[in-house]
Amino acid sequence: MIQADLTVILPEVVLAVYAMLALIVAVYTSKDRLAPTLVWTTGALMALLGLWIMTGPGGTRAAFGGMILDDGFARFAKVAILFSAAAVLVMSQEYMSRRGLLRFEYPLLVTLAAVGMMVMVSASDLMVLYMGLELQSLALYVVAALRRDSVKSTEAGLKYFVLGALSSGLLLYGASLVYGYAGTTLFSGIIQTAQHGSVSVGLLFGLVFLISGMAFKVSAVPFHMWTPDVYEGSPTPVTAFFATAPKVAAMALIARVLHDAFGNAVADWSQVIALLSLLSMFLGAVAAIGQRDIKRLMAYSSIAHMGYALMGLAAGTAFGVQSMLIYMAIYVTMNLGTFAFILMMEKDGKPVTDIRALNMYSKREPGKALAMLILMFSMAGVPPMLGFFGKFYVLRAAYEGGLAWLAIAGVVASVIAAFYYLRIVYYMYFGEEGEELDTHSSPVLWVVLTGAAAMMLLGIVNMFGVEGAAAAAAATLVN
Repeated sequence: MIQADLTVILPEVVLAVYAMLALIVAVYTSKDRLAPTLVWTTGALMALLGLWIMTGPGGTRAAFGGMILDDGFARFAKVAILFSAAAVLVMSQEYMSRRGLLRFEYPLLVTLAAVGMMVMVSASDLMVLYMGLELQSLALYVVAALRRDSVKSTEAGLKYFVLGALSSGLLLYGASLVYGYAGTTLFSGIIQTAQHGSVSVGLLFGLVFLISGMAFKVSAVPFHMWTPDVYEGSPTPVTAFFATAPKVAAMALIARVLHDAFGNAVADWSQVIALLSLLSMFLGAVAAIGQRDIKRLMAYSSIAHMGYALMGLAAGTAFGVQSMLIYMAIYVTMNLGTFAFILMMEKDGKPVTDIRALNMYSKREPGKALAMLILMFSMAGVPPMLGFFGKFYVLRAAYEGGLAWLAIAGVVASVIAAFYYLRIVYYMYFGEEGEELDTHSSPVLWVVLTGAAAMMLLGIVNMFGVEGAAAAAAATLVN
């Protein structure tokens, strides 16, 4: 029995055992001198596990009495989580080394956060959901404050921790209400209680608190207040991690809870998700206009992008889930490329985050400027970049789901948000010449930047098979 259960969660077990063994080896040997090796080893292991999950057996398998599900939806999310975490680790090695931040704990904390995320997306029980969420969150609180000699980094970690504890409290309160009214913590039991038209008020209150707790994790408005400060204060590679893997995990978790536990009450939660989507899109679009710090700008950008992803979920259909998965895959790729560029922004060896420092950047680095232009156009949703098709999918899902007003609002918000993406392009190609940034020649960052930009262009042919994989994943979640 236990052996069959462990087989289902073998990738998580492998990662967790690796993290614990690596921690023991590092503590009893050379500690931080082992850190660069650990970064590459961890990145390679995550990429291999991602390939293993991609090429492994299909179907749906349950473990531990139905508390954990390994289905197509979970596997899609896990592959995105593992590949993005591996990419961020590899990107961060040089940056962290040069600033004395590459401690052996860093790759291991990222590994434990990834284990938590993988548990989250496979959770089919409220207790397992909370365990995964807390494992991810506790590791992220620490990496946010990794730069101990920086007031901003310490502040980022503390803010994230305090507000994260508040969101965990909301989530737990919601879970206790749901358990009280449903009599079970298993999603399969909750969905039988939550029949459409007969959902008790207590169960609805529980659902609202659950959504509030999970919305904090994707920084949806009005639970977004931590995002700009944490993005700005954290070391840039950590910010890149916050902007990618945890967002995929949290969006997948929301979809899992809404469809697996409350799939019979779509009308009850659809309007709540639609409201979160609307507020996130417009706050992200408007608040970023005044930002000069590129990391804060990316924070507000991520809030807006989560609004678009939530738009797909608000439709409450299988196509809505598919559009959300496609959007998240494209979003993660765009963010990896953009943060690779931000990591290369330096002056006299020190990181620069003011977007005005990019004035006439295209003269000195035409290749990098072109790659960034493609990524910014894609984020703004300019055709024929892949970002346009991501937005098209979620807009179509909302329209077909009877939320035409939300789709129209999404188009308006997208037009507003285009301003601050195109402003970066304007600075790079038409800005006033000033002090030049250093010429940075990190081969890893160059590969990630150009690779992400190339995907935004070449992906329009067949989306590298993501569309079909997302459709199959959505079909396993929404029956």
